[in-house]
Amino acid sequence: MKQLFGLLAFVLLLSNCAAQKEKKVVLIIIDGVPTDVLERNETPHIDSIAAVGGYARSYQGGEKDGYSQTPTISAPGYMNMITGVWGNKHNVWGNSVKNPNYNYWNIFRAAEELKPELNTAIFSTWEDNRTKLIGESKPEAGSIKLDYAFDGFELDTVAFPHGDSRLFILQIDEHVTDEAAVYIKDEAPDLSWVYLEYTDDIGHAYGDSPEMVEAVGLADAQIGRIWEAIQYREANFNEEWMIAVTTDHGRHPFNGKGHGGQTVRERLTWVVTNLSDLNERFNDGLAVVDIYPTAINFIGIELPDAQKSELDGVPFIGKISLQSPHARYNQGVLSLTWKFIGSGNVELLYTDANEFAKGGTDEYISLGKVSVGEGEFQTPLELKAGTYKFLLKGYNNWVNTWLTITDDQTTNN
Repeated sequence: MKQLFGLLAFVLLLSNCAAQKEKKVVLIIIDGVPTDVLERNETPHIDSIAAVGGYARSYQGGEKDGYSQTPTISAPGYMNMITGVWGNKHNVWGNSVKNPNYNYWNIFRAAEELKPELNTAIFSTWEDNRTKLIGESKPEAGSIKLDYAFDGFELDTVAFPHGDSRLFILQIDEHVTDEAAVYIKDEAPDLSWVYLEYTDDIGHAYGDSPEMVEAVGLADAQIGRIWEAIQYREANFNEEWMIAVTTDHGRHPFNGKGHGGQTVRERLTWVVTNLSDLNERFNDGLAVVDIYPTAINFIGIELPDAQKSELDGVPFIGKISLQSPHARYNQGVLSLTWKFIGSGNVELLYTDANEFAKGGTDEYISLGKVSVGEGEFQTPLELKAGTYKFLLKGYNNWVNTWLTITDDQTTNN
């Protein structure tokens, strides 16, 4: 009888192991594709991903006219995605990437620091994504080393002769895509980032044009090859994959050539994913910074509280408690509001310091707990002029917001 029970236990153990699929993540940015261009033209491969999971409009640029407003420029847009925070935190304001604040961990550092057994990879038409934004091998960025890097080809003028047409960028995109598809199919890295540039080059050259439509079609075919590799892995191995495809900015509303401002068309972006466990956030308030917490939750990375407190993104899969926090202060009265989604309590905290940005620890003061369903909190509070960070801790997720108080808003003006 004991042998029978032992055999049954062993069979159950094997069954549970078989049911626990390995989780893998692929993040893809195709540069500078406006939402309206994507939506009105044929993209069969992107559509096939959305049919499994979903497609939604999202935004770049942080809070317009707010503390987190971020230029709708490429490098800040990439950094928004891989760190889950806006420019006021990661400190990337342009493509020169002068002084990133690596205290806000990018997703690859989170993987390497907290789950070093994960295999990481990048396939990119711009080498600075790895060397500057991720900060590979930089002590201030954790001295991390990705397991595989396929990039830097824009520097190879022999294999990819440069020209005014920018066709060499298309050739590099194709080269990067082919390697990504093969490597994913054969090696199945746990966390990958694919970056493709040609669509942005065409946008700058031709704006809203047949050439831009053609470039989007080429990018769609490239994504299709990567998606095919993922489907192969899921069909033949005990794996579950997350793919998220997005863009870094829209384009100028006048002719579609430029970007960088805060117009609706420049800020409006989109996200496509194969994930089916989509929550309310996916279709209400979705932002590029939401990709980071979604991916780390999917792949099973648990951030330290200090990093978790700083995230501007909200996961768009699984259960969440609240989103969209906002703080106001006038004449000695603090008001906090949020959109509630789940149940339970929310703890409200604040600090007038930002030691985290300098590599230190912030000391928060608790304002107490209220039901998340209240959606608002108001209390008399004597605050001096300055900038404050508010942290709202829900049961399923945390959110934060910032408030700058001027002298005329205080009680001592």
